[in-house]
Amino acid sequence: MHSNGGLGSGMGSDSDVDALAQLVADAEGVSDAARAVQIREVRVLAAAGLLAEKQAAGASEKVKAREMALRGIAAELAGVFVATDRTLQRRIDEARDLVENYPVTMAAWEDGRIVRGHVRVIQEVGCLVPVADRAEFERVAIEKCEGETPNRVRDALRMIAERMHPRTFTERHEEAAAGRGVWVQAGVDGMSDLIATLPTVIADGIVDRLTRQAREIINARTQADAAGGGADADAPDAQAEAPGVRADANGGAPGADTTIRDGSSFVDDARTIDQVRADVFSDLLLTGSPALDPTGTGDGNGTLGAIRAHVQVAVSALTLMGQDEGPADLAGRSPIDAATARELAGNATSWDRLLTHPVTGTVLECDTYRPTAGMVRLLRARDRHCRFPGCRQPAIRCELDHTIAASDGGATHVCNLANLCKRHHDVKHHTRWHVRQLAGGRLVWTSPTGRIYREDAPPPLVAFTVAVSAASPPDGRDDQPPPGALSPPPRSPGRLDTPPGSAPPF
Repeated sequence: MHSNGGLGSGMGSDSDVDALAQLVADAEGVSDAARAVQIREVRVLAAAGLLAEKQAAGASEKVKAREMALRGIAAELAGVFVATDRTLQRRIDEARDLVENYPVTMAAWEDGRIVRGHVRVIQEVGCLVPVADRAEFERVAIEKCEGETPNRVRDALRMIAERMHPRTFTERHEEAAAGRGVWVQAGVDGMSDLIATLPTVIADGIVDRLTRQAREIINARTQADAAGGGADADAPDAQAEAPGVRADANGGAPGADTTIRDGSSFVDDARTIDQVRADVFSDLLLTGSPALDPTGTGDGNGTLGAIRAHVQVAVSALTLMGQDEGPADLAGRSPIDAATARELAGNATSWDRLLTHPVTGTVLECDTYRPTAGMVRLLRARDRHCRFPGCRQPAIRCELDHTIAASDGGATHVCNLANLCKRHHDVKHHTRWHVRQLAGGRLVWTSPTGRIYREDAPPPLVAFTVAVSAASPPDGRDDQPPPGALSPPPRSPGRLDTPPGSAPPF
């Protein structure tokens, strides 16, 4: 846990801030111009698709005639766009789908309410939604997108689309899981891609465990380098800081052990974390245990073998009881099926119960059935990811930061703490970015040029749906859900389409 240590020396002068403000103003103009060009390009390509269909009208073999007409037009446009005709044909199809099937999205894009990235996400996820519900999906999706980055809203839109699908997520997942498999795709220079199609929670767990083991190896390597006086040592003057410690014949501190169980050492080991992950992956599959375990002794498994994957899942109480088959939320990734969520809950050694706001879904309280670091758990549940604008690094890989520095009297309390990834933690400490924390975990960031970015605590994707009656209330007021609240798709009146606000991640 870190505190804000004050402003750094590399923040720049006031004149630099003025120059940055001018750059930001120029960027706004560029962004507006780029959006206009992108929209015009989409409409031109959609018109090309319509022209191909018109040329094929009345032909005896209409399907083949349209394909040939489309190929000819794509080949013509490919010369203008300096791309292949196959690429242009695909872009024509995408543009026509967007213009014809997502008119609300196109209008919001033209008005500057959303950007190209939002449009791609809506179109990508919208294919899951039945045609009859697509207009409602667009409306809710655009509200979610406004003021938020495309990568942040993808999971929320995916959850909304899954809820609108006529078949349950569990049914579709069972069919998809039947197609799981592993295969090799040959590459060049003696390399190949080993591809595994697995349930998301399994795949995410595999990557998490590999990452933890790789970091353990790299940390041990760094410690060994420091003990041996290597170039990458964190403390090159460690000998001077510890008077009376005599170096051994190899230049390292007495008793320093840089060897590994197989007799090799960390000397010349400069592998990146990706390379270490790949090597551990190979070791685990071929031998069942990591070959390189610097913390192992004798025939024991060592620390690497004991590392287990961590995943954070939010699942509703109704789903746990088997009364709802809606998808659960794998934080930072994608929905998972209800059966898998129930299995994880049954095997979890501990879990937390979350009390969420019935409308906004914001986490209000968190209690646990075992003595744990409750404050850390609550903040992970509340934040779900790094709270810097636009970042989606999962909270389990972030650091807790004092919004008001402890040295300035800031309390170590949930109202003064938030999860920030290492990159944005450093930005907060060493640049002119400032942040205030308001009630409910809302962060208000101020950029060096004075721009304001509001970061609300993200509501869990598993939450209540606000039921809206078709009839107006007796007093004549039009009680509509607040902006951003999800209205239910047209289904049976009074049905609870999303689970209750009690959603325990484990």
